[in-house]
Amino acid sequence: MSGDRAERVERLANSLGIPDRHQRSKCTPEDKKNLVQSLQQEGAKVLMVGDGLNDAPVLAQADVSLAVQSAAPLARQKADAYLIRPGLDGVRQALATASQARRVLKQNLAWALGYNILAVPFAALGMISPLLASVGMALSSLIVVLNSARITRAEKSATL
Repeated sequence: MSGDRAERVERLANSLGIPDRHQRSKCTPEDKKNLVQSLQQEGAKVLMVGDGLNDAPVLAQADVSLAVQSAAPLARQKADAYLIRPGLDGVRQALATASQARRVLKQNLAWALGYNILAVPFAALGMISPLLASVGMALSSLIVVLNSARITRAEKSATL
């Protein structure tokens, strides 16, 4: 969705891999907000990227919103996140980082659940000493922290 001409919208959308059926040009702020609301009513989760004053209402309406580097102050205020580099490459990077964070979160939850299902009964029944149980819990937490740190390492290598 953009207030720009159809040719410009088509060129940008095609470069981002957005199908023709999802391209909208010459949209007013109200058009954008209405489209986001209708998508949300259909159960879609909407990511909105904007930069202008006219994008502020739809940035606030979207499930997740990003303001680009050159965004108007009001757009930055209404957005959930703000891209500090020019251009739209930050959007791809943010989506990739979010996807990786979701995978790591699931891994961490699975590890913590599995560890606790196995270790807590042994500790509760006195089959392992309290000292060994506390060391095991600390090691489990360390594994979760180190696994989470992979996200920042991957993001740093992606920005180089």
